[in-house]
Formats: sequence, structure tokens, C-alpha cells
Amino acid sequence: MFAERQRRFRTALSEHGLQLALITDEDSVYYLTGYYDYLHMEFGRPTILLLPEAGPVVLVTPSIDAQSAEKLAHVDDIVAWNDGDGDEWRVLLPEAVRGLEMIGVETERMPAVVRRYVESLLAPSSIRDVFPLLADMRMIKSAGELQLARHAGLVARSMMEAATETIADGVAEFEVALAAAAAGTRKAAELLDAHYDDSEMSPNTHFLQIMASGDTITRTHHRATTRIMKSGEPVFMCFCGMTNFHRFKLGFDRTFWIDDIADPKQAELYEVAVASQQSALEKLKPGVTAESVHAAYAEVIQGAGFDYPFRCGRATGFSFLEQPQLVTGDQTVLQAGMVMAVDGSVCSDPSVDGAGFRAQVGDSFILTDEGYECVTEYPKSLDDVVLRS
Repeated sequence: MFAERQRRFRTALSEHGLQLALITDEDSVYYLTGYYDYLHMEFGRPTILLLPEAGPVVLVTPSIDAQSAEKLAHVDDIVAWNDGDGDEWRVLLPEAVRGLEMIGVETERMPAVVRRYVESLLAPSSIRDVFPLLADMRMIKSAGELQLARHAGLVARSMMEAATETIADGVAEFEVALAAAAAGTRKAAELLDAHYDDSEMSPNTHFLQIMASGDTITRTHHRATTRIMKSGEPVFMCFCGMTNFHRFKLGFDRTFWIDDIADPKQAELYEVAVASQQSALEKLKPGVTAESVHAAYAEVIQGAGFDYPFRCGRATGFSFLEQPQLVTGDQTVLQAGMVMAVDGSVCSDPSVDGAGFRAQVGDSFILTDEGYECVTEYPKSLDDVVLRS
């Protein structure tokens, strides 16, 4: 798998006149080699993949992670460096780029400290952004990647089920987050044991739970707190960060109410959110542009009297955000094999509607020749999202 990805990437480099790619984004390094290090630039330790048009593929990584690299990385050579020892991670770069006419870097994803050093070695005219080549490669998922997407969907649904079983009057938000994380981890462990010969991959979910309740409901990326939820309140659950199985990510969210809907206007807005997602899904299929799906979703929202909305969705995979995006201006033609997160959302104006209200539903889909396959199937009718004790 990794050898084939490297072969395809080398072909792309050759076609674009690039003699070497320096890859530093951790998702890109994983995609091409199978290697990942959890404490990367957050701890000031670059990992750099040197992937030439022809010749050995070399991974430069901190010596503290060398054993993991030897176990995981599908490369020809591993060069370990240590903090404060000589030129550290810079040791191979001068020789690697000497005499080359054109190299590729991930312009917007390369850590500034690495990029500055690379730019000190080569003229700007000799450096190109190589990330679009990788983004194109990653748009259409392989059969193995689509299996990961389906399994990630099972993990996501397990988390949502645990969340809805825990949400109740008098319960703190963080208790819901704990229940969801435990359920997702157990489902991930079950899937790893049953389907993957990979003892190195952790099943644990690892992202601060996005959720909001009561008077925080309009805060899109609010994290779970000690707030005590009350009967009649809305609760928003988002697993767009926590749905991360075997490093494959999905988008998935729902809005709920506890026992009853205290404010009938909230139900009306929720129905608009559901309708906006449904309108997008009626458009979602191979052969249409990404922006046309967004236009269908936005038309429902604006037709109901609300402002122009944020993007309808995005492609996912080994990164939270991949290409294309379902947004105005993205004219990418959708193809079978893409994995897309598709939202429906609406937010009232607090200046008009008191504290305001926000509703969102979102799912992830595999595009097929016939249309799409939902991998996060979960109820969303108004009756289903009122959680009665």
C-alpha cells in the first residue's frame, strides 16, 4: 500500500519536473510511509520525509522516536537526530538539495523553522508547492481506505449512542464526553482486533469533546464543561474531531433536546437545518461540482430568511480537512470514491431572537457510482432527537 502510494507520488513529481519532495505534514508522512509520531512540532522536533523522483526514500526523525520509526515506517533509510547534537534535523538537507533545479515542499504545512532553512539553501524559484499533488492523490480513496471510513462510522455511531444514553436532566456535560470517549474506544478496539493485524495502532479516542447545551448552544465549537444540563434544553454533539479510527477521520453531529422542546421556535429552526442537509444530499453525486452541493444547501437556509451559511461540508480522510470542500468557488467535479462530510445548519440572530439558537446535523458519505452511501447513519427526525428519560 505505502509502496504504491510512493510510486504514484514519484510519477507525479516526475510529471511536474520536481526532483525531490520534502514532506513534513504528519498526515502526509503517514499517508506515504505509515509512520506517525505523536509529539511532533508541538515539542519542536521536526520529522522530514525525503522522497526523490528516483532513489532511496529517507525519513529524518528525532532519535527519541527512532524505534517507532523502525517498526512503522515503510522507507529505505531512517536518519535519527538528537536535540542539540550537531546540525540536528538539518544534517542531510544541504547535500540532498545540492545541484537540484526544482524541489517540492508543502508550502502552507511546512513548519516555519524548516521552511526558513530550506529557503536558505535554494533560490525561491527552485521551490514549488507540492501539496496539491498529494491532495489530488488523496481525493479518491482505495478499497482499504473505504473500509476504514465504514469502520470509523461504526466508532462514531457508538459514541453518539453512548452520548444520547447519558444526556439527561441534572447531568454534567463532561460526563457525556467521558461516556462517548469510552464507547468509541471500545468499539475501535473491537474493530482493530477483528479486522486489522496492527498491534501498534491505539484505539483510544483523543480529542476534546465538542458539545454545547442550554445558553451555550450557539457556540459552534464549545467544549464539554462542568455545566449541568436541564430538562427542556437543547444539546449539540459534534464528533468531527473524535471520529478518528486508524487515523481516518469523519464528520458527524446532531442536535438534541432533553425531555421536551421548551421553545417551539427551536423546533422550526431545526427542521430548516435538516432540510438544508437533505437539499445538499439530493444534489450529492459524481459528476456535479462541489460548489453546486453547497448552493443547494445555502438556498434552503437563505430561503428561510437566514444569512449565507458556512461551507456545507468537506472531504475527509487521513486529515480532518481534505479536498474538495463543499463551498462557493470550489469547482472540483465530485467522483466516486470520495468521502464527504455534509452538514445542515442554521443559526438565529441573537439580536432578534433573545439568546439565539443554533441547530446542526451532519453525516459522512462515500460517493458511489449510483450516488452515495452514508457511513454515519443515525436518526434525525424531530421525534428521534428529543431524548426522554
